[in-house]
Amino acid sequence: MSAVVVLRMPLNTDLSGFVGLLRRLQVPHRVSEEGGDQVLWVAENLAQDVRELYQRFPEGDADFQLPAQATQAPARPSIGEQLRASKATAAVLLLCLIVAGFTGLGDNFATLSWLTFLDFRVQGEYLYFTPLAASLADGQWWRLFTPMLVHFGILHLAMNALWYWELGRRIELRQGSWTMLSLTLLFSLVSNAAQYLFGGPSLFGGLSGVLYGLLGHIWLYQWLAPNPVYRMPRGVLVMMLIWLLLCLSGLVSLLGFGQIANAAHVGGLLVGCLSGLLGGALARRKLTA
Repeated sequence: MSAVVVLRMPLNTDLSGFVGLLRRLQVPHRVSEEGGDQVLWVAENLAQDVRELYQRFPEGDADFQLPAQATQAPARPSIGEQLRASKATAAVLLLCLIVAGFTGLGDNFATLSWLTFLDFRVQGEYLYFTPLAASLADGQWWRLFTPMLVHFGILHLAMNALWYWELGRRIELRQGSWTMLSLTLLFSLVSNAAQYLFGGPSLFGGLSGVLYGLLGHIWLYQWLAPNPVYRMPRGVLVMMLIWLLLCLSGLVSLLGFGQIANAAHVGGLLVGCLSGLLGGALARRKLTA
């Protein structure tokens, strides 16, 4: 549920009594300072009730009770309801599963070569890559995006799928399916290109570059335009940033986790932060207009 502004008052207005009433009634809310004013945010479905409550009890009231249905926490949606609300996210994950089946999780080189950033052929123990320009000249533009569907091993697929579902459905619920698909393709393009430019011709794939893009987008969007859908435990952000630093240090590869597409991770995170800044700034402007 989206959060909306219900009150915008000067800083010298005492809202402590009314905020205390909201706490006692267990009404989710947040007070922020913006443009020299104090701003009260609540869930959209409670906005009208809270406005009327303030008109009646601007200093709070110890005896007032909201109707039970107004404070009752909504039931957790079923898996079916979540899938219907996150069609784009689910569709991308379904494509990943289909590709995993056709490529044997990266073991079927004949099929894999159609989806990698660079086409390749196997000769003995070596891979020989076709220049990107030659593939694009043949109209194989899908290669700029399809590496995100390729995964090498069940653990690689499972971890990426879990995080994509967790982050992707938040964006889809907050900003819509088309925005979610557009961001996925943008982050895929940038992370794939970054890995190619900084890592040279190599075999890489997976959703991890896109995941860091989604993380950066949610992080800065939430910073500029707070919303319950984008609220995540701070530990999630810290953990993923620490993991990124460990990968960049080379320690993860030394421990036997294989080669890490560090440039894809960094590229995805940077473009995600940029899209989050732009999107969050626009959303903040609409709220304060």
